This record gives sequence, structure tokens and C-alpha cells, in this order.
Amino acid sequence: MSGDSTLALLRLSAAVAAGDGGRTIAAMRTAAEFASPKAVEEALLQSYLFLGFPAALTALAQWREVSGTRSTSETDPADLAAWGRRGEIVCRTVYGRAYDKLRGNVRRVHPAMDEWMIHEGYGKVLAREGLDLGVRELCIVSILATTGWEPQLHSHLRGALHAGCETASVEEALEVGLELNEDEAWRDRARLLWSRVREREPERSERGRES
Repeated sequence: MSGDSTLALLRLSAAVAAGDGGRTIAAMRTAAEFASPKAVEEALLQSYLFLGFPAALTALAQWREVSGTRSTSETDPADLAAWGRRGEIVCRTVYGRAYDKLRGNVRRVHPAMDEWMIHEGYGKVLAREGLDLGVRELCIVSILATTGWEPQLHSHLRGALHAGCETASVEEALEVGLELNEDEAWRDRARLLWSRVREREPERSERGRES
């Protein structure tokens, strides 16, 4: 199971995804108690990849009010080559054997999306310092469980395992998100999806149970 800091970030990520202002403020107060300001900011910053700029900007503004702190995070220099290199590394870690297939599928959808995924998503954002990749993936699982994006949830359930997260922690992240989604059919599908991921990742799942 996740520690207090990670659990606080999971609940905050899910609350922002749900668009519940009151729940978000409460989650921020808990996060301020258990997580570092830098970790909170990184969790909020990365949410724009999945929820858009309006949600992320609103959440960051709320965090400023709740925490009374200035930004602890810095902007990386705009180095597309560096973002591309580290983006490929992080994306390959998350997708494992499916990496090449992913790149091909996204390029067929649109070449620009493939480039943006690597440079913007994985290189500029998810490869940032300040938050462990495993914790990032757990927060993403909570966001996607809340919002109901099934293909992406499948990818990041696997990605969390690939990033070294224990099985129990991934399941916890999933349930944190599902608590804020009232669609019972979606909850059932998401849990079935997770059971299939566990079956297809037996070595990682077994490692998580033994940890």
C-alpha cells in the first residue's frame, strides 16, 4: 500500500480530475500535511496532460491559496532534443514491450501527436525531477479512473507496474479514482481491466505481493 504522502497525492489528483472544488481544497490541506510542496506542485502540473490547462491552472491557483507558498518548481530550459531523449526513455519504461507498437499506432493517428507525446508528455512533463516516476504513474491511474478513459487507463495501469510500483499500490490508486466516479458500469469495466493487466504481468504482480 502507498504511504501517507503518495496517498495524499492520489486523492488530490482524483479530486482535481473530478472537478470537485470542495474536495480538492480538502485534499490540498491533507497533501500540505503529508507531502512536500514540490511533490504537490508536480502532481498538479502533470494533470494538464490529462485534464487540460484550465483544470491545472485552477488547481495550482487553489494550491497557492491553501499552502500560502510560492512555486518551488522551476521551468526546464526549452531543449527539444533533451526532451526527446528523456521522453523516449520514460515512455519506453512505461510501455515496455508495447513501446514500438504504441509509437506506430500514434503516428498513424497523426505524426504530430506522436512527436508531442514524446517531447511534451514524457520528455517535458513526466521526466521532470521532483516526483518519482512510479508516483507519477499512480497519480495518472487515479486521474484516469476518475475520468473514465479506458485505453489510457489500461496503458498506465501497466505503466505503474513497469515503473516499479507494487501491485497493492496500483490497485489502491485505481480505487481512489473510482470512488469519485459514480458510473457502476465503468467501475466494473475498470476493475476487470485491472484483473487482466495483473494476469498479463504475472512476474511484476507477484513481486508486488511479495514486497
